[in-house]
Amino acid sequence: MKDREEAERLLISLGAGDVDHPGGDLLGHLRRVAERLDEWGAGPAVRAAGLCHAAYGTDGFDHPLLDLAERPRLAGVIGPEAEALVYLYGGCDRRATYPLLSGSGPVPFRDRFTGAVREPAEGEVRAFLEITAANELDVLAHNPELAALHGPALAALFGAVRDRLSVASWRACRAQLGDINS
Repeated sequence: MKDREEAERLLISLGAGDVDHPGGDLLGHLRRVAERLDEWGAGPAVRAAGLCHAAYGTDGFDHPLLDLAERPRLAGVIGPEAEALVYLYGGCDRRATYPLLSGSGPVPFRDRFTGAVREPAEGEVRAFLEITAANELDVLAHNPELAALHGPALAALFGAVRDRLSVASWRACRAQLGDINS
């Protein structure tokens, strides 16, 4: 990441600390996601994307901090590679994309903002899944109701994409979600 402190200052200025989120506020969640990715050995762009993953809102948390027209602003802080991952994460139409993530071939991602479909490079798919795992595990750890409601489906998802997850993130999924059969 170009400058984590600068990224955190941006998130604070955008009100991330004022948005309710499981475990406290959105800023705390974003920090925990970035820390988890760091613990898993993710590279700088993935960690930066994890810290800012909800900047444009997500399919599961539609509280954008930035308008899509401000993509250059975020890229200037975290770098273009990380910003592209933030857009991929925030723009993912989960209902259309999640069922296509298992396997080893290209994955068509449907963009919830534009409706366009594109096939990201395998490295982007893997980064997306690392951020997804870090995000969802943090949410479930801080909200028992969501864990009961969504835990089984997420266990199935992570089991289906096991070969695309890092060893560390797969272990964390198993530790938190139980024995996942894939």
